[in-house]
Amino acid sequence: MLIGGHYQDPFYFIAEKPKFLNGHPAPNGVNGVNGLVNGTHVSGGEDNDDIVGPWLEAIPVADIEVDHSNLLNGVARVVDHFFPDWKAGTDDVKLIECTAGITNKLVRALHVPSGESILVRTYGLGSSVLIDRDQELISAKQMTDSTITPDMRDAHKSSLVAKQLALWHTVDLPVERTPTLFTTINKWLAAIPTNYTDPVKDQKFKSEFDLNELKSEIQSLRTHLEALHSPVVFCHNDLLSGNIVHTADTDSVSFIDYEYGAFSYRGFDIGNHFCEWAGFECDWSQYPTRETQLTFLRTYLEHSRALSSSSDASTPAQVSDAEVESLYVEVCKFSLAAHIFWGVWALVQAECSDLDFNYLEYAGTRIKEFRRMKGEYLAL
Repeated sequence: MLIGGHYQDPFYFIAEKPKFLNGHPAPNGVNGVNGLVNGTHVSGGEDNDDIVGPWLEAIPVADIEVDHSNLLNGVARVVDHFFPDWKAGTDDVKLIECTAGITNKLVRALHVPSGESILVRTYGLGSSVLIDRDQELISAKQMTDSTITPDMRDAHKSSLVAKQLALWHTVDLPVERTPTLFTTINKWLAAIPTNYTDPVKDQKFKSEFDLNELKSEIQSLRTHLEALHSPVVFCHNDLLSGNIVHTADTDSVSFIDYEYGAFSYRGFDIGNHFCEWAGFECDWSQYPTRETQLTFLRTYLEHSRALSSSSDASTPAQVSDAEVESLYVEVCKFSLAAHIFWGVWALVQAECSDLDFNYLEYAGTRIKEFRRMKGEYLAL
C-alpha cells in the first residue's frame, strides 16, 4: 500500500516500512511490508492521464512535509503519524541518519522497547530535476502489489541476482512502453548549469568538461545502441550492491529503491549492474571478468526464457552459446551508456545536492571510463 504526499521541493520524502518488522501488522492502516510516503503530485501526465491518473489517485495521501534543514524533527513527525504508539520525540525512539546514499538522505527510526525499525528516506535537495517521482510511485506500487518484491561478488548470490533481474524484466506498468534512457540523459544535460554557484566547482567544470563534445559523443552512442534493438523492459536502472538485499533464511534476493526504475533497454540494466561492481570508488579492477559475465548472462537468459514459456518457470530453459555471446556484446555496448548516464547525473548533482560527495570528480571518472572503453566495445 502506498501513501502519497504533496511535492514541494526540497521538502518531499518517501518513508519505507521494511520487511524486518517481524511480521507485526502495519500501523495506521498501512497494509503489507511497504508503507510509502511519496512527495509527488498524484497525476499521470497529459499523455497517460486515462491510465495512470486513476492508478495514482487510488493511493491514500498523507500530507506531511519534511524540511532538510530540520531533518530529524521532520522524521519524528512522520514516525508519529504512522506509528503513534511508538511515542516519537521520547527516549523510546532513536533516530539514526544513514550516510551511504548519494541521491537521498535516509534516517532509521529505532523503536527501543520493541527493537523494530523503519526507514524514512527524504529526497535529495533538487533531485526532482533528476528523477520522475510519478514514475517512481508507479514503480513502487507495482513492486509492492506483485510477488516480485522480496554481495554481488559471491557466485551463488550473483546467480540469484540474475534470476531476480529476469523476473523484474517481465513487469508491466500502465505507462507507454518507451525506452527512457536517452530522453532522461538529454533532460539532465539541459539541467547542467552554465555557471556553478560554487566558484571552485565552476572552475573545475569549465577546465575539465566540454559539453559540446560530450553531447556529440552521446548522440553518436545513441545511434549505435538503438541499432542493436535491445528489448525494452522494466529496468531497475540503479542495481548497485546497496540496492540488493539477500535474505539468508529463504536464500533469496530482493531489489530496493525504485526511484530510477522505468522502461528502458535490457542491455543497459545489466551493463549498469556490472559497472556497479566497481562501487562509488570506480575501482574498475573489480568489474566482472568476461567469464563471470557470461555465467551471469546465461543464468539470466535461461530464467528469462523459462518465465516467458508455458512450461515450469522454475526449470531453467536451454540457451545456446551464441545467444549468450550476443547478449554479452549487447551488454558491453550498453555499459558505455551507464557511464554517460551517471556522469551527466553527477554534473547536475554537483550544483543542486547538499550531500557531502564529490560529484564533479565522480562525473569525470565515469566519462573518462566511457572514453577509455568505447573503442573496444563499439568494435564488438
